[in-house]
This record gives sequence, structure tokens and C-alpha cells, in this order.
Amino acid sequence: TQDAVAQRMRARRRQQGSLDLETFQPRAVFEGERVVDIRQQVQNRARQLIEEFMIATNTCTAQFLAQHGGSALRRVVRSPERWMRIVEVASKYGEALPKTPDSRALEGFLARQRKADPLRFPDLSLVIVKLMGSGEYVVEHARGEPIGHFGLAVRDYTHSTAPNRRYPDLVSLRMVKALLSGDHPPYGLTELATLAEHCTRQEDAAQKVERSVRKSEAALYLQGMVGQKFDAVVTGRTESATWVRIFTPPAEGLLVAGEFNLEVGQKIRVKLVGTNVERGFIDFEQAH
Repeated sequence: TQDAVAQRMRARRRQQGSLDLETFQPRAVFEGERVVDIRQQVQNRARQLIEEFMIATNTCTAQFLAQHGGSALRRVVRSPERWMRIVEVASKYGEALPKTPDSRALEGFLARQRKADPLRFPDLSLVIVKLMGSGEYVVEHARGEPIGHFGLAVRDYTHSTAPNRRYPDLVSLRMVKALLSGDHPPYGLTELATLAEHCTRQEDAAQKVERSVRKSEAALYLQGMVGQKFDAVVTGRTESATWVRIFTPPAEGLLVAGEFNLEVGQKIRVKLVGTNVERGFIDFEQAH
């Protein structure tokens, strides 16, 4: 029953413009303290069930706080300021997006690309995520116009489902508890504003640490494979660097030798030439 309801909620969110992205999220598999594999995190119905009920709960919590006239710590993703860059990305795929931010149009484009090129879809997803900008915590008032969450296509959203790992969730639940018991709000406006800024900063820092750990896990697993060759795809390119992602095991690294006029999305063959576990570096050169 939960699965059926979750899928209906998921379909409704998609119709409203919720973005179905698929970012590259490899995870280490351990046996004791030894890394024995790296696997891409699988998006399945079980994960979707949890996600949909979390989103629904967070929306209900935000609406409950607003209906009772209180200020709340909202989780927002603003309408993208770099929307025109997203329009440019879509145009490279032969798609035309509106000139003003439109989550439904963007989701339609993403759905078509996922179907047309599933192999490179995680890399397109990452580009869109970066151009959308990161989420943040803000204080919103009951009578104010909510900023909303552009990626989820919802107007009212807070974090309230994981107090074991997220301090903003605990703040929200303390405010709900006070309302239910008829007590005064546990936080004033000034304190909430300070907490919003603090929590945004801490989440950004935590994400940087997590990315660093994931890179080191991959470098640790690959250090015994130096000299081996892999199929890869070019995932990023600047004037000074080119990044590639190998498929099996799923890992990303720097191309340190070979052609540097490669296009993002181009498939190539690479050889692993070095790893640095402490710094999370994985170096490849182009193989022939």
C-alpha cells in the first residue's frame, strides 16, 4: 500500500515539475576494514518509497507551522539565477527551454535525455545541479510568500524527518512539539536566523567532507589496479584539466596525459597511472 501511494505521489510531483536527477554516487563496500568494491548507489522502489514519504512529511510539517502562525526554518532551493546557462546546456542537446525558470519544462528535457542517453545522464544531472545552486536554510514567516524548493517543485518545505543526523530537523520538531503542547515557541526570530545561517554553513562543510571521503575510498580501492585499462567517459573539462569517469568500478579522476581537446561526453579508453589515498586523487592517461 505504501509503495502504491509513494508511486502516485512521485507521479504527481513529476507532473508539477519536480526534477528527477541521477547524480554519480559511488559507495565503498567494506569487508571489515578492507574496501572490496565500489558500487554506484542504485535508485530503486524502496528508496523512492522512503523519499516520497519524507518529502510529504516535510511539506506537511512546514504547512502545519505556517497554519499556526509561527515562523519556521525552511529548506529552500531558489529559482535558478543561472537559468540562461541551463537554457544554453539544453540547446546543445537540440532542446529549447523558456527564457524564465520553468521546472516543468526542465523536467521534460531531463526525462527525454535520461531515456535517450542513460549512460551520460548522471553527468548532465551534475551540470544542472551545479547551475541550480545549492539549498539553504532560511527563516520564513507565516504571512510571507514562501521561496519554495525549485528542485522538488514544492512551495512549503522544511527538514523534519532525520533528527538523528540533521540539526534543522530537531529545531523543526521542537517547534511542532511546542505548538502541540501549547508552550511558547522555543526560538525567537533572531535566534532562528542565526541557526539558519549556521546550519547552511555546517551542511556545506559536511558535504565537502563526504565528497573527500568518497574520493579517498575510490583511490584506496584502485591503488592495486595501477597499470590496468578501463572504458571511460569525459565528464568535465577546463582550460587546464580534463576529468574522466570509468564505468567498472565507478570512479572519477583526472586525465594527466593524452589528448586534451576531448569533448564532454566522449567515450575513451584510459589507463590508471596513480592514486593518492590521503588526497583522494586518481590519475589516468589516455590509452590506445
